[in-house]
Amino acid sequence: MQPEFWHKKWDSGQIGFHLPEVNPYLQRHWAVPAAGRVLVPLCGKSLDLAWLAGRGHQVLGVELSERAIEDFFNEHQIQPQISLKGAFKVYRSDTIELWCGDFVLLTGSDGCDCSASYDRAGRVVLPAPMRERYAAHLQRILPLGVQGLLITLDYDQAQMPGPPFAVGDDEVQRLLGDVWQVQVLEEQDVLGESGKFLQAGVTRLEERVYRVSSR
Repeated sequence: MQPEFWHKKWDSGQIGFHLPEVNPYLQRHWAVPAAGRVLVPLCGKSLDLAWLAGRGHQVLGVELSERAIEDFFNEHQIQPQISLKGAFKVYRSDTIELWCGDFVLLTGSDGCDCSASYDRAGRVVLPAPMRERYAAHLQRILPLGVQGLLITLDYDQAQMPGPPFAVGDDEVQRLLGDVWQVQVLEEQDVLGESGKFLQAGVTRLEERVYRVSSR
């Protein structure tokens, strides 16, 4: 998707993709030791950021929309320090840094101290060609031994255009399997909870949670 698409969504308040609670899969399955740094791509203003920080992690979120980042700090009543770092505008508190800019501009030096990753929205908001580039870039910037969670949605893409886009298990295995250990932790049929998909005529909607570890 083009940056203007997401800027328009945030500026107009069309953010149905934002969860008003901490993701329950994260709470059930996060098993990374505390005190490491966690990379959260395309993080929005997710409450998951504060949850991870509360578990003892330093959090590095990357988000295209400055509005989303400002909303996060305002809603948590945090006054961040603001600085520039390369192509990014950085909003920093004690345990959370949110970098405003394009994820693909992150370098290996930016991600080299991350020991974990958490991806709830990074893949499902990107069309297929961009997911290929996203996966390759993530591999380039993260060190070996990174652990974390990946959450995807899977449905018949022909029944509804994204975003969110369908990311099947075959794609996850193809893009990650050579360089990541990938384990399915949970799979849920969530069609009955998803009015948007039901109205569009989607007949199958599954969420999958993966534990991933780079090798």
